[in-house]
Amino acid sequence: MNILYCGDTNMKRGLLISILSLLKETQEPLHITILTAFMQNDARKFYPLSQQTVTELDALVKRTNPQNGVRRVDVTALVAAMPPSANLNTIFTPCCMLRLYADQVPGLPDHLLYLDTDVICRRNPDYFYHQNLAHVELAGVLDHYGRWFFHQSWDRFDYLNSGILLLNLPEIRRTHLFARSRQLCQSREMFMPDQSALNQLVTHKRVLGRQFNEQRQLRADTVFQHFTTSFRLFPWLHTLTVKPWDVDEMHSKLKLHEYDDILNEYQKLIVNL
Repeated sequence: MNILYCGDTNMKRGLLISILSLLKETQEPLHITILTAFMQNDARKFYPLSQQTVTELDALVKRTNPQNGVRRVDVTALVAAMPPSANLNTIFTPCCMLRLYADQVPGLPDHLLYLDTDVICRRNPDYFYHQNLAHVELAGVLDHYGRWFFHQSWDRFDYLNSGILLLNLPEIRRTHLFARSRQLCQSREMFMPDQSALNQLVTHKRVLGRQFNEQRQLRADTVFQHFTTSFRLFPWLHTLTVKPWDVDEMHSKLKLHEYDDILNEYQKLIVNL
């Protein structure tokens, strides 16, 4: 199973939890690639995930299966050659756009599952991962809130959340989806820039059930749970953001103990990353 993560040095907590969940639920070998880069905007600098961290993660996954592996690809040069200039200073970290450079990375497998680092795998994802993507650029799940406000087609929900995407890289290269998305991020400021660009420009996609990217609350059939910001009505209308590494808040605010075995292991291991 080929997995892709993207981010900077701040991704290590979520990365560890997400990988631990995959190790628990997946029996086949995991081939994990992490795209990282140095980026900066007017407010701060973003440094690449260290090779030391990746070496520790590689050793960790190999303890479960010697065929597992984690590798790091520094795409700083690719980003510098075509930076997402118009979106470097949005409220979203510019590192979220690193996935748009995957088509330029030699050696990446054709069939690739992209995951945000605030995603936990809850059930075996084999059925989801091994679906045929012939003539499809990517497959994903509707954005829980965005589907109501953003449409490419007026008569149906079609706005995907980009935090979990099954990618067909040969088709993406053929249609230049990522290349055109990079150009759009360079020239036009957008809300949730990479997600907006992909939704606007994709021509062949598959919309899947919410169990493959549950963004609201845990359900019986949830395969991947994605810890995005949500709205709560009580005791007043407010937003709530709890990430998996916020272990105390997972318990106190979300009342969620489903992943305590993974989080307990995470707390033991994170000190060494």
